Amino acid sequence: MSNRTPVPAPGSPADAAESARIHNIGYRHYDGPRLGRAYVRRSLYVQSLRGAFGLGRSAKSKVLPMMLFAVMCLPALIIVAVAVSLKSDELPLDYAEYGFFLQAVIGLFVAAQAPQAVSRDLRFRTVPLYFSRPLERVDYVLAKYGAMATAMLIITGTPLILLYLGSLLAKMDFLDQTKYFTQGLVAAAVLSVLFAGLALVLAAATPRRGFGVAAIIAMLTITYAAVSTVQGIAHGTGSTEVVQWFGLFSPYTLVYGIQNAFLGTDSVFPGGHETSAGVGALYVLVAAGLIAGSYALLMSRYRKAGL
Repeated sequence: MSNRTPVPAPGSPADAAESARIHNIGYRHYDGPRLGRAYVRRSLYVQSLRGAFGLGRSAKSKVLPMMLFAVMCLPALIIVAVAVSLKSDELPLDYAEYGFFLQAVIGLFVAAQAPQAVSRDLRFRTVPLYFSRPLERVDYVLAKYGAMATAMLIITGTPLILLYLGSLLAKMDFLDQTKYFTQGLVAAAVLSVLFAGLALVLAAATPRRGFGVAAIIAMLTITYAAVSTVQGIAHGTGSTEVVQWFGLFSPYTLVYGIQNAFLGTDSVFPGGHETSAGVGALYVLVAAGLIAGSYALLMSRYRKAGL
């Protein structure tokens, strides 16, 4: 006698019941805590910040950001070594002016990393997947903007910390160095938030990372070169009063004008023309308007990208 289980005939009621059977494959209901939007936003912020320095990605992705970070810190280490060995009474370079001499490095960093933060999500169409979770459009924009601004502050603020620690090791005046260091950090924070917003807007306009990099570099270099040229011409022709007004039309000179007007740094404009308090207030308003406008444009961009 055969012990084999009989096979139901095709089309029979027994065959239909066999096809409709639900198999238990081990899925279990999740009973843990629901962490919500704040946790998702914080996770996206941390992941984006790590990605700005290539952390959690391939070794090739770490080369450029880490190299630029090292280039930013190297002059500060050299200045500290010289100041300590010579027992100088003051640093040869003001904190707030440090970024001016390394502005090319700052521009390369934001141009390279802003597209990395947003262009990949657009190119591979992962933005709708983010918004399918308990994550709102405002959470995505805040996380990306905050991460990029923090990355910029790290690369611009770390050299200032090294200078400050070096000044204390050289036994320079504590109160003076603390004051100048604080001014430098404020200038670095303004630059970081402004540059992060402008760069993200340009990067989010295209899913092609290369186009984003080129657009950001062009925006920073062309505007600065044009403003510096016009300022030089105005200085050479004796129109000194308009030099400070032209500084409103470039992100670099906008930050330098704010520093000169309110942080007591030396002017970097042609001829050393100072920025008056009245024009400096206008610099602040323009910078605030650009930051707010960048945020609004990002919100508008992701209203469509999230569909």
